[in-house]
Amino acid sequence: MNVLSVNHKKSYPRNHQGSHQSNYRLSLICLTSLLLTLNGCALLNPSHPELAKVEVPAKWSADEAVAASSSTSLNNWWQRFNDPLLVNLVQQSLQSNTSVNSAKSALQEARALRDVAAAALLPTLDASASAGRSKSGNNSAVNNFSAGLDASWELDIFGANRSGLNASEATAQASEASLGDVQVSIAAEVALDYISLRNAQARLAIANSNLTSQLETLQITEWRTQAGLVSSLDAEQARVSAEQTRAIIPPLQTSIAQMSHALAVLTGQPPAALLQQLSTANPVPQAANDLALNFPAETLRQRADVRAAEYRVTADLAKLAQADAARLPNFSLSGSLGLSALTLGSLTSGSSVVSSLLANVAMPLFDGGSRRAKVRAQEAVLAQTRLAYKATVLTALQEVEDALVALRGDIQRVSRLKLASEAASNAALMARQRYDSGLSDFQAVLETQRSLLSTQDSLASANADVSSDHVRLYKALGGGWQASEAEITTSLTEKTK
Repeated sequence: MNVLSVNHKKSYPRNHQGSHQSNYRLSLICLTSLLLTLNGCALLNPSHPELAKVEVPAKWSADEAVAASSSTSLNNWWQRFNDPLLVNLVQQSLQSNTSVNSAKSALQEARALRDVAAAALLPTLDASASAGRSKSGNNSAVNNFSAGLDASWELDIFGANRSGLNASEATAQASEASLGDVQVSIAAEVALDYISLRNAQARLAIANSNLTSQLETLQITEWRTQAGLVSSLDAEQARVSAEQTRAIIPPLQTSIAQMSHALAVLTGQPPAALLQQLSTANPVPQAANDLALNFPAETLRQRADVRAAEYRVTADLAKLAQADAARLPNFSLSGSLGLSALTLGSLTSGSSVVSSLLANVAMPLFDGGSRRAKVRAQEAVLAQTRLAYKATVLTALQEVEDALVALRGDIQRVSRLKLASEAASNAALMARQRYDSGLSDFQAVLETQRSLLSTQDSLASANADVSSDHVRLYKALGGGWQASEAEITTSLTEKTK
């Protein structure tokens, strides 16, 4: 760019030119030294953001729900379910899921913008060259050749550009944490859908097993009706029971297909891509019950969404400093060094050298209160971001507490349903035997068969709920992403006190 050297050369008489240039350069050197000194001591950015104060408990209120017998990393919590297919699906989703890849692109954008902000702190240097030929009237044509370098540097005296860099850096860190939050959510969603699919397959097997038993009972009842041993009412009741069980099967098959579609899309594939792979029924994966819970403050350090909210506060704080610095004077240095001659051979002579140096200061005098209003607007934005951080922390604490309570309740529910399922199975067997022996009516058989189906179905769902509770607990604890070393050393404990 040549604009920096336009109209800044000063002409002097030949006998005074050397002394004036000497004084001019000395003045610029003194001014530059003063500005650099101010630049080193006038940065306005605080070293740490002021976060909203949040009351963080010392421990979880329901931590007895999980036996803390050994500590383990939460980064790859899905491996704790000992299901190779689940591990493969989660890993594939973290590589190919569209939301994850979109978050990766957003991170690349944020890092590029950070580099743009960093470049504003450095001088700029441009090179130019030109060749021309001009003619006026009957005069001979004249050639003109030139080459030069143009440099400029905005002295960041009051830290406006530095604040912009800090804001861009914090935004990039928030984008990185947001990527981790997306990874956490996608991994949990894959696991929950996989558990739902295996639960539907387990319930389908239970329905088919009970249907087979009920159809056998129906056949026996029809034989006894034909023999005149019982009325047709028993046969119709048996048929009703069998058809009601048969009606459970299509919704379960639909759910299995839909969960297969969802898992395929989560892994970045067409909906029908996993139908064959997931068609074989497998048990609902169960996690080992040996997770050692972190303290609440440690959990907040692990949560990606809390990290992202903290970095957004840092970014808005830097933007506030940038807006405040925009109200102060702006200093810059610019200069050019070039060669200009009528022939190419003359460019190397000393007389062809053209140079200029300019120090510039610009100070806002009247803008109708625009800059001050921008500061107030950024203060309001910062207040909102701090409240958003507080809300994120409170939500994180609630999610862990809710997951612990749900896990404790479902574990107790499973133990009760196991006893109920055993009793229902025994009751159904005894009622069938007594009916075959003519010692009881058919109503007892119907009631025990319905109770058996309901209890077994509830037990299967409760087992799946326990697995889902573990997934939600791992997600609430922030598992599923790896923070950088710089982030791991960051302590939120002091900032939330």
